[in-house]
Amino acid sequence: MSRLLAARPALAYVLGLAVLSSAATAADLLQPLAKIRAVAAEGKGHGEAVAAAKALAQAEASDLPQILAAMDGANPIATNWLRVAAESVAQRATLAGKLPKADLEKFLAETKHSPRGRRLAYELVAGVDPTAEQRLIPTLLDDPSLELRRDAVAQLLATAAKSTEKPKSIELHKRAFRHARDLDQIKSSSAKLKELGQSPDIAAHMGFVLQWKLIGPFDNIDDRGWDVAYPPEKVVELSAELEGQKGKVRWLTHVTADEFGRVDLNKVLANHKGAIAYAYVEFVADREQPCDLRMGTSNASKVWLNGELIGATHVYHANELVDQYIAKGTLKRGRNTILLKLCQNEQTEVWAQDWAFQLRVCDAIGTAILAQDRPGQKVALRFK
Repeated sequence: MSRLLAARPALAYVLGLAVLSSAATAADLLQPLAKIRAVAAEGKGHGEAVAAAKALAQAEASDLPQILAAMDGANPIATNWLRVAAESVAQRATLAGKLPKADLEKFLAETKHSPRGRRLAYELVAGVDPTAEQRLIPTLLDDPSLELRRDAVAQLLATAAKSTEKPKSIELHKRAFRHARDLDQIKSSSAKLKELGQSPDIAAHMGFVLQWKLIGPFDNIDDRGWDVAYPPEKVVELSAELEGQKGKVRWLTHVTADEFGRVDLNKVLANHKGAIAYAYVEFVADREQPCDLRMGTSNASKVWLNGELIGATHVYHANELVDQYIAKGTLKRGRNTILLKLCQNEQTEVWAQDWAFQLRVCDAIGTAILAQDRPGQKVALRFK
């Protein structure tokens, strides 16, 4: 039996395991589902949720899709309650040989539902059907659920690793690279492609911005520049000459060759301490759409999209990671402006010398959004 269906010690406490006189009908489920979805932090709605969970635990196996659908838009606390209730129903159904596999597979195929609900639907089916992994996972390469997509890419990479024919291996690794959204899988597939003589374009695949306008340094001694709105925060005039920390400064054009879009400000502007730099780019979008601006930097930073401050992190030297900070905004169709403020302090330790950043534009699951005027962005597989 799947470990997910194994009896949980906490289940007796949460659900009571009380056997009700009659099973809940679909209509009967509406009220307990609403009670659980209303549960919130600090115990709000907990008492009502306990009673609701007891009712849900006695639902029919055929009600499982309805319980899973209640996870759509639910907060994490409510989602956990719903998961426990669904597993309780599934456990009884499995023991009776009545788990509705077809209905659960149909639920899995409906990508409008919550990733966690769909993931549980898959796990319930896989717990009783040894063919589920090979049948279902390959269909999820384009799935909006990162967890399900990851499984599909992992399966594809495993198949690619077994291939002894170079053309086939290249084809499979290209597919894995194209569908991968997790950094480790992107690195793994791209590394193998390089070994096979290919040139995977990681920067385009992930949506890293490579070409920037940079200006600085401006004063940040004693961190006092953090709250100062230097001229670029008011208006960006790329032809302007501004008063900087050590004299006049002008906007410079810089194109990074780093495949993860890293810009080393120490190399472009020189090594300054207690300083601020600005990075600016105009981004041409084909349509209006939500976006993530995902930045990695070990420096304090602010992010503006079309003049609106959408992200600020007042932390110095906390390492530098891909997707370290995520700012959410909306791209408008046509020209958009992205402005970054990158602050360096005066620490003298070796590990505190980095003054750098990377930024990518993508959707909520990490799929690149490429500017319409990006060189080579229309190449079908984003390979050089």
